[in-house]
Amino acid sequence: QVRLVESGGGLEQPGGSLRLSCAASGSIFDINYMGWYRQAPGKERELVALISSGASTNYGGSVRGRFTISRDNAKNTVYLQMNSLKPEDTAVYYCYAEIRTSFIPASRKDYWGQGTQVTVSS
Repeated sequence: QVRLVESGGGLEQPGGSLRLSCAASGSIFDINYMGWYRQAPGKERELVALISSGASTNYGGSVRGRFTISRDNAKNTVYLQMNSLKPEDTAVYYCYAEIRTSFIPASRKDYWGQGTQVTVSS
């Protein structure tokens, strides 16, 4: 089975930076979109950033200008560079990938990582 494994979360001060990584592994034919969503306690899961296989990007309004998403297609890995962190960035961050497991287009499915905690606090 395809799996996504996140790393890089932790505790950081307001104004600080963290870099998240997510590596996809398993029966991967190709990956279309990869990205990050986050969910704070009592809140809805929200888009952080998405990046296409062609490297076009889409950011949630609350992180635009502060976070940068990138990917390494050879490593099936997506990154999220988080700068100028704010307390409201505190959440569990989930990796997302849209993956085909064979050449058949219908094999494309959505996959999610287990989540990594990001806490921004003085």
